[in-house]
Order: sequence, then structure tokens, then C-alpha cells
Amino acid sequence: MVICNPIKSVNVPLTEEQLKGLLKRHDKNGDGRLSRKELREAFRSLGLDFNGWRAWRALCHADENGDGYISEAEMKELVKYATKKWGFTVS
Repeated sequence: MVICNPIKSVNVPLTEEQLKGLLKRHDKNGDGRLSRKELREAFRSLGLDFNGWRAWRALCHADENGDGYISEAEMKELVKYATKKWGFTVS
């Protein structure tokens, strides 16, 4: 039997701007916002076992205008959600 932790905490201290920058690098089409797929890939690159459902939950939490993307203006809410849910340390 294999027991795996579905998501692990990331205890790397980052500034809010550093975390935003890391997330923005995954805006693959350059439209200035993150899709669910881009969001999933961004958090996976930061060491999280991040599936489509978790990406959808994060998107729903931070997507204030309901367009299905995380814009620059909504990024702060995404960062708050990430620190609360996944153990990111933001200073």
C-alpha cells in the first residue's frame, strides 16, 4: 500500500512580490492572467502536489470578477489563500 500526502506545505519564506513573480512566470500565453491550468502548473513548480480540483478551488476563491482567471488585481487574494492553505510564508 502506498500512502501519499495529497498536498505538502511549502515552508520557504518569500515576499508577496516574490510569490507573485513566481506565479506570473506561468502565464504561458502572456495575457496577464492565470488560467486554471497555468495556476496548477505554477503551484506544482513550487513543490505542491497540486491537482485540477485544488487549482479550481484556488481560482474560485481568488477570482473576484468571476471570469475564470486570476488577474493582476486578484493576485493578492490568491497569495493570501496560498499562505493560509499551503503554508507559504509571506513577509
